[in-house]
Amino acid sequence: MPKNLKKDKPIGKITHYFGQIGVAVVKLSSPLRIGDEIRIEGGESTEFKQKVSSMEVEHKKIKRAKKGNEIGLKVKEKVREGYRVYKV
Repeated sequence: MPKNLKKDKPIGKITHYFGQIGVAVVKLSSPLRIGDEIRIEGGESTEFKQKVSSMEVEHKKIKRAKKGNEIGLKVKEKVREGYRVYKV
């Protein structure tokens, strides 16, 4: 299968969003680290890419997160519960 036709597999799902501070809670199904580029997709019109610049677990800054972690992730746009997170 050509690479550009391969359907991306989500690496996580948004479970909560704190609008006042622009932070999403993401339940990870794959590891993630600072510097990775991600794409967030959801709803009919939301899709954007960003670099992971800040992650926290229980209010502690971390550099990498494991599968199964729930992390706080600074996002540049508004997101909602259920949006999917992909690694680019």
